Amino acid sequence: MRSKNKEQKKENVLSNLKKGQCARVYKMVLDEDIKRRLQDIGLTEGTTVECVQKSPGGDPTAYLIRGAVMALRTEDASKVHIKK
Repeated sequence: MRSKNKEQKKENVLSNLKKGQCARVYKMVLDEDIKRRLQDIGLTEGTTVECVQKSPGGDPTAYLIRGAVMALRTEDASKVHIKK
């Protein structure tokens, strides 16, 4: 049962969006300095984000955030919780 819960949590983070998918940010579990940097570029709770491009190696990924395309590392995107 624990593995199912882990899978559900894993599916609900920004890094698992596929190209073309959109979701709304509902929680950011990041170090304060990284969280502040992302907030400064417009990534805040309630923001709608679209995955626009995955790099061939998988890292980083480009997201459309408030009309601008931003590249985020998987390490950071995996700490941004979303609702589809």
